[in-house]
Amino acid sequence: MARTTYTSALPGLTADDDDLDTVINWGLGADSTAYLARALTDPAAYGIDLERTVVLYVATGSEWSETRLLVEEFMLPLLREHGVRLVQLARNGHLRKDGFTVLDDSRHPQRLHARGPWTLWDDLESVGTVPQQAGTRKCSLWAKGAVGDWWLAQVFGGRPFTQIMGFNADEAGRCLRDETASKLTGRRGVYPLLDWDWGRQQVEDYLLKRFGVHWPKSYCTFCCFPVSMGALPAHLERMRSHPDIAGEVLRLEYTAMSLNPNAKLYGRKSLLELFDPAKPRDRACLEAFERELDMPWALYHVRRAFLLSDSGKRRPVMRSTERVDLGRPQQLARRLVSVSARHRVDVEHDPVYGRARAWVRPRRAAWPMAEELFATAPARVINKQDKGFERAWDALLRGSSAQLPLV
Repeated sequence: MARTTYTSALPGLTADDDDLDTVINWGLGADSTAYLARALTDPAAYGIDLERTVVLYVATGSEWSETRLLVEEFMLPLLREHGVRLVQLARNGHLRKDGFTVLDDSRHPQRLHARGPWTLWDDLESVGTVPQQAGTRKCSLWAKGAVGDWWLAQVFGGRPFTQIMGFNADEAGRCLRDETASKLTGRRGVYPLLDWDWGRQQVEDYLLKRFGVHWPKSYCTFCCFPVSMGALPAHLERMRSHPDIAGEVLRLEYTAMSLNPNAKLYGRKSLLELFDPAKPRDRACLEAFERELDMPWALYHVRRAFLLSDSGKRRPVMRSTERVDLGRPQQLARRLVSVSARHRVDVEHDPVYGRARAWVRPRRAAWPMAEELFATAPARVINKQDKGFERAWDALLRGSSAQLPLV
């Protein structure tokens, strides 16, 4: 089926949708794949009517290549054999009004559409940040959950339906959060792996026996959660097996840290500091990173406003990012050093990879406060200012001594 684009306000239904009552969420990982593979051995025995069921996949755009290959080698033929309807979705842009695209809708899917018009990587890189560990998995909710919910709301329109989720028995907390977080009218969440008492080990054992391969974790190449899941060593080995991917992710992190030194991919640890140049496989990743940096750079003017609410609670940080100049990293660094010297502002310079950064107004220890800096970084970040920023910035600086901008 050809790609079709919808906004979140359009119905976008097909003839098959009227008869649906079951949705199987498929994230390509071992858990949901094990459920799907086992259920297809005898769908009726597992309460699945394939004529009234759809498998739903939402592309984030940065799936590992081995996962895509395994899906196309083992699972898509299985879906075709049973005539299972697979719907593949992706976001069109950052805003809800941009809508989503149906990448494919078929009972005979020929390939996995792992990338859509707009990806989570695009979103992060354009604003110069990395995924955040704090709180809920906001990136997953934005890139996957929201898109699936738009489609489900349009298809079912409040009619009752069952949504099968691939949380394993080691993740009972996720099942509870899913039950309480869902806002879809008529939805009933079902967690078969929990009922089967299948934890991660049972899932992996089943797939190894069924397909003769180890099914890896499915997550974005730049995911920040391997460190909190205790999987960082395995994640780094995966990076070393894909040095070009490692180079891209290092560039994403380096750009974010240029604009905000606290934007380390793993909270207190950066990906860059985990690679040892003396080790050949790590060096291959660092060389790929150096190739990624061989592009136009920009000089950015970054301001942040750290505000308190009327009750004294911290409000979300507001930011303004403006591209001041374009050029090669060495050229921009020299300009920043020269201008900063005239204003008696110190410059931090990374002689290895090229970043230069000057703090016009350093961050203080206590809120409310203002932060202002100039920094060089790969020219992938767009001009962006939060709504109401200038008013908030002026309020913060009112009564303080004015400082002239560097450039």
